[in-house]
Amino acid sequence: MILESIITCPHCATVKSETMPTNACRFFYECTGCGERLRPKAGDCCVFCSYGSVPCPPIQAERSGESGAAGCCGG
Repeated sequence: MILESIITCPHCATVKSETMPTNACRFFYECTGCGERLRPKAGDCCVFCSYGSVPCPPIQAERSGESGAAGCCGG
């Protein structure tokens, strides 16, 4: 499981490496470049799935077929 994701702001293109929580989705993220408050795109459960280089841990677990992988994202 990968716990680091690089978030890219769609407004100013600032990139930042962030550690993802393993037990919760992160619905909001404030860009350190422009201060924009990012929310997930329609159909995504969190900002890592929308703007990150790696999807959140619950989605990673679901894609790998781990049992009990629904987690916070309802997989």
